[in-house]
Amino acid sequence: MPQAPSNQTILTCTCEGTMAPDERALGKAGCGGDPSVSQLCRANLSHFHAALEKGLPVTVACTQEAPLFSEIAAQVAPDLPLSFANIRETAGWTAQAKESGPKMAALIAAAGVAPAPFGVTTLISTGVTLVLGRDDTALEAASALSEALDITVLLQPGARVAPPRQTRFPVVQGRIRAATGHMGAFVLTVDDYAVPSPSSRAVLEFGAARSGAISRADLVVDLTGGQPLFAASDLRPGYLRADPRDPKAVAALIAKAGQMVGEFDKPVFIDFLPDLCAHSRNGITGCIRCLPLCPTGAIVPNGDTVAIDPAICAGCGQCAAICPTGAAAYALPDATTVASRLRAALRAWHAAGGTQAPVILLHDADHGEPLIDATGRFGDGLPAHVIPLGLNEITQAGPELFAAAFAYGAGAVVILGRAKPLHALDGLKASIDLVSEVSAAMGHGPVILIETDDPDALEAACAALSPSDARTDRSSFLPPADKRGLLVMAFSEMNRAAPATPVKRLPMAQGAPFGAVTVDPDACTLCQACTGACPTGALLDNPETPMLRFTQSACVQCGLCAATCPEDAITLTPQIDFAAWETPRQILHEEPPFCCTGCGKAFATRSGIERVQAKLADHWMFSGDAGVQRLRMLELCEDCRVVEIVNQGFDPHGETIRKVRTKADYADD
Repeated sequence: MPQAPSNQTILTCTCEGTMAPDERALGKAGCGGDPSVSQLCRANLSHFHAALEKGLPVTVACTQEAPLFSEIAAQVAPDLPLSFANIRETAGWTAQAKESGPKMAALIAAAGVAPAPFGVTTLISTGVTLVLGRDDTALEAASALSEALDITVLLQPGARVAPPRQTRFPVVQGRIRAATGHMGAFVLTVDDYAVPSPSSRAVLEFGAARSGAISRADLVVDLTGGQPLFAASDLRPGYLRADPRDPKAVAALIAKAGQMVGEFDKPVFIDFLPDLCAHSRNGITGCIRCLPLCPTGAIVPNGDTVAIDPAICAGCGQCAAICPTGAAAYALPDATTVASRLRAALRAWHAAGGTQAPVILLHDADHGEPLIDATGRFGDGLPAHVIPLGLNEITQAGPELFAAAFAYGAGAVVILGRAKPLHALDGLKASIDLVSEVSAAMGHGPVILIETDDPDALEAACAALSPSDARTDRSSFLPPADKRGLLVMAFSEMNRAAPATPVKRLPMAQGAPFGAVTVDPDACTLCQACTGACPTGALLDNPETPMLRFTQSACVQCGLCAATCPEDAITLTPQIDFAAWETPRQILHEEPPFCCTGCGKAFATRSGIERVQAKLADHWMFSGDAGVQRLRMLELCEDCRVVEIVNQGFDPHGETIRKVRTKADYADD
């Protein structure tokens, strides 16, 4: 569980008098610092040393000098948690700085929540590099890289290049048919592969070509100017691509490629639990929500689950945001950490005297932070009621985070994206649509996606969001550690804290991660095939009696139960039913047990026995008077059935009753 922002040392600064932290508001929220500090990073650095000596986690309300503070902390107290909050560009330098005390408290409190650790995967490059090209640019780039890398040049068929004066690296011809892999493990299939003639004079001439050649490389440098080999090619580790007609781009590529030898640690962005995956069971496909969303192709079917290649995953997080079971969960930071930061921020906001329901502005580091900083440095800055909260990627935000923000008292949620996204935002938009529908029904504010690269446009969009009055019935639940638990609890608490009358049941669109299962009692035989296929345990049997039970809050509407049911007795209904969520288990269907007519042991259901008898009634083995007796054997348990078969002397392969004809039947014809 992330650490709460209590029992910490908070350090603020007036930044040489350019801003005035509201010490009264910060003190109310437990985030107060020393108002006399004007230059914490220089003249008042002793305050930071004193804070480290206390042995408590330290939050510094400055991000500009984070490298300096981190270096000192590493020397003085390397094991002490250290975090940073930017209250200058986001609040202290804004036009509404005097009213931004509650926002400063919220930012400091959120920064004090320590994230959970995450794993890394190591990519190894020994420098084996394949340079793809169509003209002399490829040879020039290869020459520049040959001192640092082990180079092979693959020219497109038909390329006319002058033979190199000296063979310093192989130059061959070929066309890439297929490419897989990542840094350190690229595998390329090459058609029209041919080697050059050593007697080539004016241009390189190649010999006989063959197809299906395999090339393996650590790095691939693509200077063909054609279609990239990979989807979202700029996100594929070890694949470097530039337009050969752009000398600056080629030079930058050469400089980057020359440094890519050694071991490189890459974060494992997604924690994946295969046991929770609802992709398929017994060869029947269920949930495929994540597969079409991955921009890099890192997710592929893998039997009953999917597999996520951490070396290819670029960390957009859409799979985790859309995953209904929590099998895929984002780790940098995880959803529980983000929800804990939302909780800390909104609690501090209200403790510091915030009288409005603030707007939560979710943004990333690469695009959002510079844009927000620009508004504070060159414009009016963010309004006092807008609290920015940073994520690694905005697409990691799922419905559980939006719902949690409303439950904790936010008036609206805004997501800041690029004017031209790096990849499709289908998963994010689906989450926005889902929560917007629920939010509107409950009377909460909107969920809005702002796509802009213009600081002025961001200012205008935020200023247009009128703040609403703070609610008194805000939730304060502690976020569960599991993603599905957080999703269910956030929606439940969002409903409990609804400004309007809480809803009891809300129909949802197809694809929603909540819903009901309806069973046709006339068709269901309680065979329990559905319980074996259910990946979340939403459908359960009862070992004591023939019964099908259902936990609606656990149902993710994957459809595996309906697809598995041999009697087509199951129907799915996307919905949120809060009353049903509070019921641990509903009984969908039950029957009294059918008892063996021989020994009296319960072993099946009457509907199951009758269904089998009806299906076998027309079979030759169960026709006639003898067949009636055999049908009655189905009413016996497995032990009594064996005894009855022996007593009757029934042999399905006997000569007098055999119906399957063989060659012997035609021997005398």
